[in-house]
Amino acid sequence: MISKELLDRLIREIPSPPENAVRVLEVLRDSESTPSKVEEALRYDPGLTANILRMANSAYFGLPQRIGSIRQAVVVLGWKRVYDLVMVSCMSSVMDRPVEGYDLAKGELWRHSVAVSVTAELLAKELEIRGVDEVFTASLLHDIGKLLLGILIKEHMRDPEFFSKGDSSFDRLEKGLIGIDHAEAGAIVLERWGLPHRVVNAVRYHHNPEDSPKPDSMLDILHLADVTCLILGFTAGKEGLKYEPSSSVAKRLNMSSSILERASSLTLEKMNQLMRV
Repeated sequence: MISKELLDRLIREIPSPPENAVRVLEVLRDSESTPSKVEEALRYDPGLTANILRMANSAYFGLPQRIGSIRQAVVVLGWKRVYDLVMVSCMSSVMDRPVEGYDLAKGELWRHSVAVSVTAELLAKELEIRGVDEVFTASLLHDIGKLLLGILIKEHMRDPEFFSKGDSSFDRLEKGLIGIDHAEAGAIVLERWGLPHRVVNAVRYHHNPEDSPKPDSMLDILHLADVTCLILGFTAGKEGLKYEPSSSVAKRLNMSSSILERASSLTLEKMNQLMRV
């Protein structure tokens, strides 16, 4: 079973968001900030600035005018969307890598994470659920625990078909193998990084929302978006073989097949646009 010392070492090996990106995110979270303050925070990071403007001008947003500055991006797209773009930009290099043990090729974990983020926002909009502004961040980072556990899973898994056998859920198999599952591992990482409790809680229980201390619509949306993306083919390696949507989540969200079909169709469209960025 995994020890605290080993867990701490593995967490230190995951690159945290760059210091300058963290500073920009703090400015964007500050209710007293202005567009000029955001631009000032990004002044000494031309790479991050270029990435934000490139994404802002992509077909994904379909804006009628071209965004030429960070100040304009904040005004046109809004604080939350620029925050999301900074998060995407600074986490892509961290998560765009192969993950041993989970059968994830380079880019596959990142593609799945972005797809879940897109789907979660679409579901929140279709269901007209308010107060879930952080669902994009939670969805983007929901599987970061796989980076932590990937090598351990590979070392402990002597049978290549281990995850394909039996009816046990993937997280139970993880716990049986090394004593912790990737959702809990991810929550621990995000706690260390100082992310909001609600984001940490959503990541911790995204496979088992009924285990959360109390129901949370953001957690429910993340759970449903994750399963939807697995069905759509935005895979998460071997994990995709073992999960089904929670019936209680579908009831709490008053989810209909038409809403799910529309969100799924829009996800495929949006992901095709993002893949061209």
